Amino acid sequence: MTQLIATNSVTAIVGLGLTGLSVARYMYNKGSAFVMVDSREDPPMLAQFKKEFPTAAIELGPLNVETLTASVEMVVSPGVALSTTAIAAAIEAGVPAIGDIELFTRAARAPIVAITGSNAKSTVTTLVGLMAQCAGVKVAVGGNIGIPALDLLATADIELYVLELSSFQLETTQKLSARVATILNISADHMDRYDGLPQYHAAKQRVYFGAEHVVINRGDVLTQPPLIDNCSRISFAATTPDFKQFGVITQADGDYLAWQFEPLLAVSELKIKGRHNIENALAALALGQAVKLPMASMLEALREFPGLPHRCQWLGNFGGVDYYNDSKGTNVGATLAALDGLAGCVNKLILIAGGVGKGADFSALTKPLLKSCRAMLVLGEDADLLAAIAPDDFPVLAVDSLLTALQQARTLAQAGDAVLLSPACASFDMFAGFEARGDAFIAALTKIMGDAND
Repeated sequence: MTQLIATNSVTAIVGLGLTGLSVARYMYNKGSAFVMVDSREDPPMLAQFKKEFPTAAIELGPLNVETLTASVEMVVSPGVALSTTAIAAAIEAGVPAIGDIELFTRAARAPIVAITGSNAKSTVTTLVGLMAQCAGVKVAVGGNIGIPALDLLATADIELYVLELSSFQLETTQKLSARVATILNISADHMDRYDGLPQYHAAKQRVYFGAEHVVINRGDVLTQPPLIDNCSRISFAATTPDFKQFGVITQADGDYLAWQFEPLLAVSELKIKGRHNIENALAALALGQAVKLPMASMLEALREFPGLPHRCQWLGNFGGVDYYNDSKGTNVGATLAALDGLAGCVNKLILIAGGVGKGADFSALTKPLLKSCRAMLVLGEDADLLAAIAPDDFPVLAVDSLLTALQQARTLAQAGDAVLLSPACASFDMFAGFEARGDAFIAALTKIMGDAND
C-alpha cells in the first residue's frame, strides 16, 4: 500500500512499532515530511498510525530500495538491522541511517543520564528516576523502557532525562553527549544479530560518545570507555571502595553502601536483595551524584524501592521454600547474576530455564549450577541446549509448561531452598514477551498454592 508524497525532502521512517510511531509524531509536530515503511503487511501499530496520521504516506511489505534511496534520511527502528538488504543499499547510496535517540539528542534541552548494559538497565534507570523525583527534580524516564524517548519531549520544562538504551538504539546514535553515561555490565546477548561479542560490545560503547561523566563497573573490564578527553570517571562494585569509587564497607554491625571511605546506607535497609541488586544501587548512586542529586534524596529512594516486576521478584515463601520470578533474565549474563545474587540468601536453588537462546553459549552456567543449584528444569525451543551443559549426574528434567515446572520443583525443593525462574533465554517461542512469561509463572504458582490449600 503506497501513498505518493509531494516533496523531495522526505524522511523514511523504517519500522512501525512504538518507536516508529513516536518518530512519526515528532516529525509531524516539526512539520517535516515523512514516509512510513515496514516490511510487515500488518505491523503492530498500524491502526494507531492511521488514526493519528490518516493522510500520511505509508508502504507495507518488502522494503522498497527506491523509496529509501530517495529519502534525505532514514530513521531506523531498533528492531530493524542496518544489514537488511534494502537499508544497506540505501546506506551505500549515501542516505544517512539514524535512530530515534539521535533525533532525541538533537532536540533535548536538559541533561541526559544514559544507561545501557546487558542486564539491570531497567532497574537502574527506574532507580535514578525515583532518586530525581525524591529530590524534587522534574524528570522524564524512558527510551528502551516505558515511554519512547521522542515522546518525552512533549512534556514541558523537563530538568533531567533518564534513558535506558539498548545496543540496537546505540547502533544508530552518532553522538549522545550525555551528562553522564554508563555501561552497567557486558555479557553475550543478541548473538543472532551480531557477528560476535566484539561487535555487540562496540555498539554498547557508543553510549560514551560525547559524555561529560562516565560511570564504570570496576568488576567488568568491558564497561571501560574508549579513550575520552575531558571526561571524569566514577566506578562502582560490591567491593571495598577507594578514591572516586562507590562500593561496600563492612563494619561490626554489617555491610554498608559507601562512597570512597564513607558508609552511606546499611545493605540491610534495601528492599531489593542479592549482590546484583547491591551493585544496581551503587550504580544508581554514582549516576545520581554525577548530575548533582542530593545524597539524602537518593538514599531515601533506595530505602523505598521494592524492585521491578519480573526482575528477581520475590513472590513468597510456601512450605519453607522461596519463589522468585526473574523472567527478565533473557540472556546468560542475567541468569548468572540471579544465581550469584541469590546463592548467599538460600540453601539451594531449583532453576527453571529455557526459551529462545538467540545463539547464546550456555556453558557459563555449568559451574554455577553445580555450586548453587539442586536441579534444573528446562523448557522451550532451546531446552536441549541448556540440558547439554549440565554437569554429569546433575538432575535435569524437561517439562512442557511453567505449571509442570513448578509442580516438579515442589517435589525437588527442600526447606530453605528457592525456586527461581531465570530462563537465560528470550520468551517468544511460547509467550508474547518476558512480562507474559512472568505473569504465567505467577498464575501457575497461585494455582498450585491454591490447590494445595483446598
